[in-house]
Amino acid sequence: MTRSPALLALILGAVAACGFAPLHLWPLTLVALAGWMLLIHRAPTLRTALWQGWLFGLGHFTINNNWFQHAFDFQDKMPPVLGYFASVALALYLGIFPMAAAGIAWRARRTDTGPDAPFVLVFAAAWIATEYLRATLLTGYAWDPLAVLWLPVIGVARISALVGTYALSGLTIVAAGALLLAVRRRWTLPAIAAATFALAAASAPFTHAPPPAPGTPRIRVVQPNIGNDLRTADAGDYTLDALIAGSGRPGTVPRLIVWPEGLLQQLLENGYPAYVYDRRWPVDTRRRIANILGPRDMVMTNATTLTFDARGDIDGAGNSVLAITPEARIAGRYDKAHLVPFGEYLPWSSLLTPLGLARLVPGDIDFVPGRGPASLNWPAYGAIGIQVCYEIIFSGEVVDRAHRPRLIFNPSNDAWYGRWGPPQFLAQAQLRAIEEGLPVVRATPTGISAIIAADGRVVARIPHEKAGAVEAPIPPALPPTLFARLGNLLAALVAIALFAIAVAIRRRGR
Repeated sequence: MTRSPALLALILGAVAACGFAPLHLWPLTLVALAGWMLLIHRAPTLRTALWQGWLFGLGHFTINNNWFQHAFDFQDKMPPVLGYFASVALALYLGIFPMAAAGIAWRARRTDTGPDAPFVLVFAAAWIATEYLRATLLTGYAWDPLAVLWLPVIGVARISALVGTYALSGLTIVAAGALLLAVRRRWTLPAIAAATFALAAASAPFTHAPPPAPGTPRIRVVQPNIGNDLRTADAGDYTLDALIAGSGRPGTVPRLIVWPEGLLQQLLENGYPAYVYDRRWPVDTRRRIANILGPRDMVMTNATTLTFDARGDIDGAGNSVLAITPEARIAGRYDKAHLVPFGEYLPWSSLLTPLGLARLVPGDIDFVPGRGPASLNWPAYGAIGIQVCYEIIFSGEVVDRAHRPRLIFNPSNDAWYGRWGPPQFLAQAQLRAIEEGLPVVRATPTGISAIIAADGRVVARIPHEKAGAVEAPIPPALPPTLFARLGNLLAALVAIALFAIAVAIRRRGR
């Protein structure tokens, strides 16, 4: 070990970020986690263990969330350079979660024997608890849980269908701890972990979802490759033309055409005060869209919706998905529920606005949250669940369980996220598909747009920063997974089981 354990903890955290998309160097992450666990075990005091845990998190989240800075390049209310400070500031906060896990694990160590199985198991249980808290406290930040490392080894990733994301993240800590114990020639836990992960990896060919049945309705994903820098106030016709051009022509099979988040600037709903339309009447826009549809086709598009106070002034906006029929009607609406703080609204605005801070999404009106996961049902397609952008990263919160959909539509504006963000976003959508046993369809302006089967495989995709469209039969849903039935209760049960096994082993040793 180095003479500067604090610096080593920071470096190990940064190295651990290399296992996520787009690098996918997941064995490096396991090695970095193992080295960090050894550091924590050797920490002379709890204070030192907490410090090294926080530094690990600081290095890890600074590298992993480097795309965060890019979002500041597309607004004019704050200096773009502030994005670099914001990325580090976010990591300063997120570091408290691995810090807490490290502190709990340090309490469970035995100084006379070195790292042992109970230490590893308690560490894993603590990681499950703290990763869940990271995803829920202060509206939650669930980005890149450890479980998403395993998508290149998709058979292991499919363990999340049984226990969920947070539990699989804990099992990832077990895998890293098993490496540490193997180096120390303690073979029981490494043998069990190796057998479990090897069997899961080998199961991949036997857990693929079946192909779509003949005559299945088709889904078409449109990606015009229009970045945030091209979306000016007078570019509404240009973006609508690009979406229509990519939507293709009707065929003999019903088509569900899906458009990305953030491109359609025209208002689509009737009934607003005339001053908000600026001579662009919503019925005209809907008719333009309807003209490209066959008699059983439908377009689902992101759009802004508005609410008004008693005087007729705008008092809120919705980040919504609307369904447009061949008759130019709106056949359903979903409002995004899990809004992005500092993106779609400014928390503590009375305190932060005087400091010169603003939300990232252009406009002066904060978005208003919707009611939560919902399914919109149409005879030709069945129930379609909707999760707008950021909502898809929250394990256990993406489906209306009383009205289980046949797929989840996830429009997103990944143009905010640089080069690292889009592949990370796609990976997390794949994990949701596996967990819920449901196909997920992503439509983004600049990529990566994709059709994801219910087993997590990408059926079709449009690369990052390429214009195009993909069309395929809607992949079938699988029967509800164990996680779809029990949700994050499974994470709690796995954490309790790991802790109980650690206690039992420790008592037996005594």
